[in-house]
Amino acid sequence: MILGMGSDLIDIRRIEKTIERHGERFIDRIFTPVERAKAERRNRRIDTYAKRFAAKEACAKALGTGLRAGVFWRDMGVINLPSGRPTMKLTGGALARLQAITPPGYEARIDISITDEYPLAQAQVIISAEPKPPA
Repeated sequence: MILGMGSDLIDIRRIEKTIERHGERFIDRIFTPVERAKAERRNRRIDTYAKRFAAKEACAKALGTGLRAGVFWRDMGVINLPSGRPTMKLTGGALARLQAITPPGYEARIDISITDEYPLAQAQVIISAEPKPPA
């Protein structure tokens, strides 16, 4: 069952200008160490940051809170599973919200799709609940 869905579209140039203006302070406030490491390895690092920024916005919408009610930017991080499939790792207030909306006997699954075509980056997040496997 779907618990929430969100999408976001952002102009990559907006992130580029923000990073030019605020640099490390902005990057450190918004992105997890895993996200930062991935972006810094890329030739088009700003595009990578923009996609992850859009994914965080979309995830906050899917959680039903936006960036309030204890949900902060670094509580949501884009990661890749061993298969390569992207998902979100939630901590802090975002994880607490996810646990609150997941029905008993179910496990949450977060599916994301991120893409960019300069000057735009887009992300979609679907949070669903699947029955826990029998013990």
